Parts: sequence; C-alpha cells; structure tokens
Amino acid sequence: MKSIIEGLLFAAGEEGLTAKQLADVLETDVYAVQSAVADLKRELEEGGRGVRIAEVAGGYQMTTCADHAEYIRRLARSPQRAPLSQAALETLAIIAYRQPITRVEIEQIRGVSSERAIQTLLSRQLIEEVGRADAVGRPILYGTTKRFLEYFGLRDLSELPPPEEDLPDGEKPLFDVEQMTIDEWKPHEDSGNGEH
Repeated sequence: MKSIIEGLLFAAGEEGLTAKQLADVLETDVYAVQSAVADLKRELEEGGRGVRIAEVAGGYQMTTCADHAEYIRRLARSPQRAPLSQAALETLAIIAYRQPITRVEIEQIRGVSSERAIQTLLSRQLIEEVGRADAVGRPILYGTTKRFLEYFGLRDLSELPPPEEDLPDGEKPLFDVEQMTIDEWKPHEDSGNGEH
C-alpha cells in the first residue's frame, strides 16, 4: 500500500491528495491510509531520501527535502537556453487563452499529463500561480505573467490573436516558435516588425 500511495502522491503533484481521496482509490479506510502515510513519511526521512511527504491544507503532498533547497534554487536559476518543448508551448497557449485554469483542466484539454510542462513554464516565469479554484482540494489556478506579455510584445491579454483555428489563411499563430529559446524571444518593440 505504501508504494501505491507514494506513486499516487507523485502523480498528484502539487495539488496533493487527502486521506479520503487515497482511501477511495485504494478501496480501504481512512485510518489505514493515515497509518501507511505515517510509516512512509518516517521511512523517507530515516532513509535520507530526496523527497518527503508534507501535510498541506488537509491533504498530503510530495515535496523535496528541505536540506536540498540550495540545489533546487540552482536548478531554478539555470540558464534558460533549452528550447520550449511542444508540450510546453501547447500548455502555455492553453493557459494564455483559458486563464485562470487548473492543471487538471489543462490536462483535460491536452489529453496528457502537463505537470512537467507547467513546471518548465513556472521556472521560466512565463506563468504563475494566481489563486485557488473553488473546488475539491482547492487546486492551484495558473495564469500568464508580465514576462509572458513582454516576450510576445503584448500590451495586455486583450491583444492576444485569435486561437489558431480562427486565424485568417496564411497568418501564423502566436505560439509558432518551434526551436526558439527564451533568450531568443524579443519584445515587440525591439523586433521592429512585430514578428517573433
């Protein structure tokens, strides 16, 4: 059961799961889940593992070990020279047009997990947490940032072009930036011709 709980919490990401949600999935009672989580927490700590289980907002969440915070910060500060993947671009487009939006809603649109794409966009400061949805578990809502507007040369979100399916023939979508790195993107006023 502990192995399954570990996998479920990892899959749930930052939204975490309550003991009741875990019990429903495992088809067991809440007390058995609470006992298993307590054992798993202890094993992770005593084993010197890089992850921990934290109790947050009435649920459980997989987190990194606090002792490794400096390494996590280094990773977050690493050069942003890798191109955005197609998954990250799709996720960014969905957030831009549907914000505020939860990870689950993004995944319903894309049909696949978007946890990694969201983390990439957060680390590059193109999106940010803008609140919590009024739903079970109070999932995080995501929206675009000022940096997003700067890199796409937009004064505000009202300047977003229509979604790709609504574009006139021959006009390229805003997110048609394959193999372009964040460092290569230029604000609209610097580009001279409005192209990105």
